[in-house]
Amino acid sequence: MDHGKKKNAPLKKAGPLENKCTRRSFLKGVSIAAAAGSAGLVTGGCGSVASSEEAKLKWDEFFKKNYRLMTQEEKDATVARLEKLAKLRYGLDVQVSNQEPLDNVLYGYAFNITRCKGYMDCVEACVQENNLDRQSKTQYIRIFEMDSGQLDPTSGDGKYFHEVPVEDKFYMGVQCFHCENAPCIKACPTKATWQEPDGIVVVDYDWCIGCRYCMAACPYWGRRFNWGDPVVPKEEINTKQHYLGNRMRWKGVMEKCTFCVQRTRQGKLPACVDACPTGSRVFGNLLDPDSEIRFVLKNKKVFRFKEELNTDPKFWYFMD
Repeated sequence: MDHGKKKNAPLKKAGPLENKCTRRSFLKGVSIAAAAGSAGLVTGGCGSVASSEEAKLKWDEFFKKNYRLMTQEEKDATVARLEKLAKLRYGLDVQVSNQEPLDNVLYGYAFNITRCKGYMDCVEACVQENNLDRQSKTQYIRIFEMDSGQLDPTSGDGKYFHEVPVEDKFYMGVQCFHCENAPCIKACPTKATWQEPDGIVVVDYDWCIGCRYCMAACPYWGRRFNWGDPVVPKEEINTKQHYLGNRMRWKGVMEKCTFCVQRTRQGKLPACVDACPTGSRVFGNLLDPDSEIRFVLKNKKVFRFKEELNTDPKFWYFMD
């Protein structure tokens, strides 16, 4: 398998339509529909709208604010629209959460390189949990097979296809590190990505323009770009979603690991941590002195990848 906290300035632009068409093609379609005297059919590059209800939902979605600028009432209305749209498109009862960060929580992650055996159960769990594109085999997590003495994943094999573990090899996972001083946030020209108070770096997919500047800025290969419309079989869609997490994406937007925001803000572990058969992955609240992540940081020999870049990642590696 192929595998901070600062508030950004308010934005004035509107976001793209949930049905993935461009503003120009949408407005062209509206003018055509108006000229034809039809309010229920919009053409001109976006495809036909199945019903007046769907048309109104998409219209309201098109002109919504950036998530950070919404009132709670506006957030609730937005997720209600997305749930209705999901019902119309997929025939599924999708639950989209807009739960805010928990108080006194700052998430951190640690990876035990002496325990990981390269099985990649974590990768599969992440794909299923986060509604990742099955066609392009999009994966947030990459596992590198490393030679003894190496601690830089760029020197390892991230595309191995053989039985694991291999003698005299060890395994090192890489994903978004949710940096306190994240280069991806600085690179985004539309401020579509930012860090939440609980440390999770998120993306408002409706404000992403797909320029991929964040992808180029990330030194940890943490970002993924949708070159096509993601494909997830209906029966495999995870209906427990979060607006800033695993809701369905579309062509032309960036996405990334969100520490499974739809799970962790409910007090659960990320899917990758739950799925790891060897206990290699540790996740918890850095502000809780009794948490397992704090125990690891205090009692284990830990290091961070490319620490010289001063990105201050919330992802540590350690050894038993």
